[in-house]
Parts: sequence; C-alpha cells; structure tokens
Amino acid sequence: MAAEASKSGMYLLFCDCENKAQGKKLSIVAAMTQGDIHNLEVGKNCVFYDRSGLDYDAVVTKIIDNPISIRQAFWTPYRKFANWVSDLVNKSVAEKESKGLEDMKANATVATEKAKENAEKGGKAEAQKQAFDIAKFAGIFAAIGMALGMIGTALAAVASGLADLKWWQLLIVFAAIILVISGPSMLLAYFKLRRRNLAPVLNANGWAINAEAIVNVPFGVTLTTQAKFPLVKVKDPFKKGMSTDAKILITLAALLVIAGGIVWYMHYKQIGLFAPKAEVEQVAEQPACEAAAEVQAEEAPAENNEAPAAE
Repeated sequence: MAAEASKSGMYLLFCDCENKAQGKKLSIVAAMTQGDIHNLEVGKNCVFYDRSGLDYDAVVTKIIDNPISIRQAFWTPYRKFANWVSDLVNKSVAEKESKGLEDMKANATVATEKAKENAEKGGKAEAQKQAFDIAKFAGIFAAIGMALGMIGTALAAVASGLADLKWWQLLIVFAAIILVISGPSMLLAYFKLRRRNLAPVLNANGWAINAEAIVNVPFGVTLTTQAKFPLVKVKDPFKKGMSTDAKILITLAALLVIAGGIVWYMHYKQIGLFAPKAEVEQVAEQPACEAAAEVQAEEAPAENNEAPAAE
C-alpha cells in the first residue's frame, strides 16, 4: 500500500486508528495539500472521523515527505538542517552518557586495585600516568585552539569583505545566499506540485483507477482545510513579565547609546562645545583673509603696469 501510494508525489500521513468504544481498528492514509508540516512527525496523536461520524484515536506511523507549497519548500532546507543538528546532538549526548556510565562502573570496579598498586609503587606509576594524560590533553587543546583560530580567521576575512560593501550590495549578497540554499528546493517543488497524482492513492485503497487524477495547486487547496482557532483574549496570571530592574537597565542602556551617538556626531562634525575655539575663530576669520588676498591680487598687476611709466 505504501509503495503504491508513494508514487502520487503527495505528502502522505499513514495512521493507525482505533475506536475504543466500539473496538474498531483501521489504517488510513491522509494527503496534506496545504498548511504547514513542522509539527507532523511519526508518533504524533491525531483524531480521525469516518463517514459515519465516528471518531478514532489515530497515531501517525509513517510519513512520505513531498512538497506541499512553494512557501513550505523555501523553509525545507533549513528544517532538514535543524533536524539533522538536533539528531546529531541527541546522538552525541546519548553516546557520551552511555560511555560515562560505563567508565564510572569500570572505575568503581578497579578503584581498590589502583589504590593498592599506587601504595606499593610509591606513587611513581600514578605520576607517570598523570604526566602522560596532561601531555595528551595539551595536544588536544592545541588542536582545538588551532581549529578555532582558523575558523576565526575565516570569519574575520568574510566580515572584512562584507564591511567593504555598500548596503545595497549586502542586500544582493544576502539574497544570493538565500537563493542558493532555497532555490533548488523551490524549483523542485514547483515541478512536483504540478505532477501530483491522486490515482496511486486510490489504487492503494482498492480502487481500479486507470487514468491520472492530477491534483494541481488550486484543486489541492480545496482538498485540505486548515482549522482556524478562535481569537480569545485571556490574561495569563502566570505570564512571566520583565522585572523592574531589567526595564531600568534597558532604559539606561538606551539613553547611554543615544547620548554616545550625539556626542560622537557633535565631535565628528565639530559643532557646538566640541569645536576648538581657535578653529572657530579661524573659520570665522577665513572669509576676511580670503577677501584681503583677492584685493592684493588685483592691486599687484596695477602696480606692475605703472612702474615703467614712472621711469
């Protein structure tokens, strides 16, 4: 059933349903054609209503992931990357926890033997072991420091390169990065959304469908209805608000930033109290000096012309 339904190119949810009141059990497959899927995962509990109006407790057992919309495809790479990081962190933590537990058990088992051995050898063996461990960890820390240094150098180079760009160039770079990440996923979703076929799902359900039942975007929107929750305004008595001290600190920080900006601007422009007095006087006297220089420049040719006549 799953192999046949997966040919449809649709986002499918396979669920096991049970009506405990009447003891009925059934398996269904639901096609999602609009909405968001970030909360959908295997093991999620749902509610299913059949055509008779009976409600069933449903559990998602399998998901066939396919694009639902262009908007959802835009976020797909980031969602997959976040899931990969989360799984990697959980796996690493579980491995370290298991290894730590095993090490604790091993250390507890041989603690008495090590104490006796160190007492017999006068602590020499322990001193040699400690020196070896220190050298090993020093090498590890040196390697980590080198890696962090290389990463910091690369980030500094990128930051310096971006700092030389203008604001509109930064926008172009940012848009290009987003397009490189999300562009292939959106393009693939564009073609897949126009090839969705409901016939494989009906064939998997026992129908004999020999023709294609294409589900385009407008038709797909009508197949799935999103529930709209009523807008209820209720005051939460347990809502954690910002403390008075935090508000005061934020206000003081904002005032300091504004004051620093004003001081920098006045110092940069050399206006007001931040302009040196000599510079102010020089700026005020500069037009008069320029006028006197122009008068002298005009009188000088006249004197030169009168000199031969006097001889």
